[in-house]
Amino acid sequence: MKDIEVILTDNDPKLGSRGGLVKVTSGYAYNYLIPSGKAKLATPSNLKSFELEKLKRSQKESDLRAKADALAAKIKETGLTVQASAGESDKLFGSVTSQDIQEALLKQGIALDKKDIHLQEPVRRLGDYEIPVKLHPEVQVKLKLAVVKKA
Repeated sequence: MKDIEVILTDNDPKLGSRGGLVKVTSGYAYNYLIPSGKAKLATPSNLKSFELEKLKRSQKESDLRAKADALAAKIKETGLTVQASAGESDKLFGSVTSQDIQEALLKQGIALDKKDIHLQEPVRRLGDYEIPVKLHPEVQVKLKLAVVKKA
């Protein structure tokens, strides 16, 4: 059997990632990969279109990274204070959750998804905390949170 080159259109654990150029037997390519939409022949036009797609994807990824870095800088310089009802021993009557933190940040003009706020467990006592916020796979920042007694 003759080997031919194909471009993967999907990630495959055995063959490689999307856009990868791999050599496979012609039978495997023509009978399985191409009909099932998992690969395309490595023609010059297909190679060019995948290169353009890679370029667009890398540009989009760098834009997302730049936005995450800017948001991280804004969060780093912003201290967050949340008021909560508490008893005599500084124990809260409720708790401060990631939802509460998200709403307090929104009031300060910082829009985040509550899933980005990695709170191990809800805050149940008054005090100062550093909450990890993951904005991007490569960008994580610590949010300074102060929980104070409601007057």
